[in-house]
Amino acid sequence: MMLSQANAALRPVSRLGGVRFMSAAVSDEVKMLEKLLAEAKERDAGKCAEESAAEAAEVAAAGPKFNIGTFNAISSAGLNTFPTRKYEIVPMADKSDEEIHAILLRSHKLSGDQVPDTTRAVARCGSGTNNIDVAALTERGIPVFNTPGANANAVKELSICGLLLASRGIVEGINHVGTIVKEDGEDFAKCKKRVESDKKMFVGRELTGKTLGVIGLGHIGASVAQTAIALGMNVTGFDPAISLEGAWRLPGDILKRASSLEQLVRESDYISLHVPYIKDATHHLINADMLKAMKPNAAIINFARGELVDSAAMRQLLESGDRTGRYITDFVDESLHDHPKVITMPHLGASTAEAEENAASMAAMEIMDFIETGTIQNSVNFPTAKLDRLPAESRRICIVNRNVPGMLGLITSTLGRANINIMQQINVSRDNIAYNVVDIADSHSPEDLAKLQDDISKLDGVISSRIVSGKDGKPGFFYVNA
Repeated sequence: MMLSQANAALRPVSRLGGVRFMSAAVSDEVKMLEKLLAEAKERDAGKCAEESAAEAAEVAAAGPKFNIGTFNAISSAGLNTFPTRKYEIVPMADKSDEEIHAILLRSHKLSGDQVPDTTRAVARCGSGTNNIDVAALTERGIPVFNTPGANANAVKELSICGLLLASRGIVEGINHVGTIVKEDGEDFAKCKKRVESDKKMFVGRELTGKTLGVIGLGHIGASVAQTAIALGMNVTGFDPAISLEGAWRLPGDILKRASSLEQLVRESDYISLHVPYIKDATHHLINADMLKAMKPNAAIINFARGELVDSAAMRQLLESGDRTGRYITDFVDESLHDHPKVITMPHLGASTAEAEENAASMAAMEIMDFIETGTIQNSVNFPTAKLDRLPAESRRICIVNRNVPGMLGLITSTLGRANINIMQQINVSRDNIAYNVVDIADSHSPEDLAKLQDDISKLDGVISSRIVSGKDGKPGFFYVNA
């Protein structure tokens, strides 16, 4: 190639005062790459637009969202359980004008007037519900859910810690070391000598071979019993209301069942409480008579509810010297907080990240099951109810009524007069509440269903009713009785 021809094939490109050369072939390749990149960006933009349109169509098909009101700081693991295309989280502290369809809470004291008329369910992220006006919500046909077992491991671990605190003078020893350091802090050699010498003041006893009495054999009580047995303790349990499911959780023949509360307290070296507080049933379950029946040095661990123990009676017995066993609790009490035989801590039983996540996720699932299918599981005021969905196209009606004779006949007659065929149904009751789940063919117009709702609401004894789902399995909106 001649020099002039070679020069013609080169194109100068300025670069910071210098000159470099790019061949025509390389330049064509760069242009091709730029074209391919532009086409790829165009395709990606089109794909994103299609996905956005599909998502918007899916949200529109799902209908209006259900608003979940929250009190307290609910674990994000629980809140994230709710699909965002169906549910909206609404903090109740914001006093939003949004309709609230369900409420999640932890320790907030919930009165009936804080629950809007549009609310169809309340769930507590925890086991106890004494911070909720359950009676008022029952009267309005609103189920209250809890999360039994979600915090069982956390409370179990603290209960085992309580056994050790009651046995070994751990807190007293720690406090004594602090006192010594304050008194002789400048002479650390003297501090060390005193600490070593004074350890004889805190001689304890071992758990192995001792008897633990467990009152309440639910998720937590059964778990405490199993761990205590693994530590070499003899375990006696008492629970007159134990369920079949609870019985299966117990450690077989290793656990001794007490025939009465009196028997349990007489035989036990340690007593651990795991029952709910019910005003007319478990208030002062451990009263003066029970305290006197115990071994004088028996220790009591109470991470359940403060009102289970008659604190005034315990104080009197501690002051008289008739009781020497420690009382370990996470409920501060005016009568006991300053007594040297009482160790009080904050209410820490379920205060672990894991327990809060478990409880929030479980509560969220209970709310979604109820809203979307009418299923009731772990309710403290409604009967358990589950009706599997039919494979055929159907709509589901859920009706809450007073548990009085003749109501089921009135409801089915109303459906019959509306020319509606019942495909399947269940009817269950608990105390004064009855609950019906009815599947009907999905062949009726919205106007027909609205009239049916109106006719059902006029029946004497019906508290509330709603249509929860259609043929696509997605939740419909609430129909709330006036």
